[in-house]
Amino acid sequence: QVYPVESGGGSVQAGGSLRLSCVVSGYRDTRTCVAWFRQVPGNERQGVACIVYDGYPDGVVVPYYDDSVKGRFAISQDNAKNTVYLDINPLKPEDTATYYCAAGSSSGWNPYTSCSSLREETFVYWGQGTEVTVAS
Repeated sequence: QVYPVESGGGSVQAGGSLRLSCVVSGYRDTRTCVAWFRQVPGNERQGVACIVYDGYPDGVVVPYYDDSVKGRFAISQDNAKNTVYLDINPLKPEDTATYYCAAGSSSGWNPYTSCSSLREETFVYWGQGTEVTVAS
């Protein structure tokens, strides 16, 4: 079974920075895809970033971003730690949300199409989320 586990959320001031972590255990494929989504109560879950990688040193690493977060969000991975990170800098009040990590492509999708779509139905495994609150 695959268990994405998020951490790193908290309350921060606008203008600051934050690093979210997602440890994905039990999942590795020729091409691995892991995405970050966020959700505000009453709204749909929004895909903000995704990464495709093969796990080899100097291997394939392809990031994807929603246009609304380009330039402020950065996704990266650490193969040895089975961890995908989401760095946010600078934080804005509108970044307040619960952030979820998702992994694995749904049937009919592959890692690249899942990542480029940033649609929640294209990912199979989900974490429980970590809350981020940005004060103005």
